[in-house]
Amino acid sequence: MKKISLMLVDDHQMVLEGLKSLLQHHQDIEIRFACTNGQAAIDYLTQGNPIDIVLLDINLPGMNGFELCKLIKKKFPAIKIIALSTHQERSAVTRMLQNGASGFLSKSADGKELSAAIHAVDANGIYLGAEVQQEMTSPGASSALPKLTRREKEILIQIAEGKTTSQIAEALFLSHLTVETHRRNIMQKYEVNNVAALIRLAMEQGMI
Repeated sequence: MKKISLMLVDDHQMVLEGLKSLLQHHQDIEIRFACTNGQAAIDYLTQGNPIDIVLLDINLPGMNGFELCKLIKKKFPAIKIIALSTHQERSAVTRMLQNGASGFLSKSADGKELSAAIHAVDANGIYLGAEVQQEMTSPGASSALPKLTRREKEILIQIAEGKTTSQIAEALFLSHLTVETHRRNIMQKYEVNNVAALIRLAMEQGMI
């Protein structure tokens, strides 16, 4: 069984221990390294240690989570990042997604949601926690909404749930090529070139 390798980065040792406790019973998840600052994280990755996903706090000493996220994605683009924060302001979520994060969770998330986020992101999906989604869909969204067909809206919702093209095709009884065509059309309508940006805009505009 393939194990998803994790790195934990948080400046509070108690939070690191809490994350370890929440994940210790998941046999397909392995915590390889935990540290309290960005430099230690970069040093570990630079040594060639393989990591699939980084669980990353935003408030870090020295290099903050926004900067560390951007640096990791620049140096190690295959690594996926899930942001963790006690604050879910729309600007923070947007900035993390723009810097390459694939997920954003409140630190109050339980083990079930944390596991769901890890598995969704590992499958190349995007995962935003329940509290984060509530913040992102609050009043204030842009009124300039792209015109989506009914099918495109269905696929957009599936994408937001972290589904892969194959999973969407199976759920909606469509061919892989048809789903890919719809995905491409949706991206063009939103004028974005990656899924994170698509989800961010769609949530800001109340489409999902």
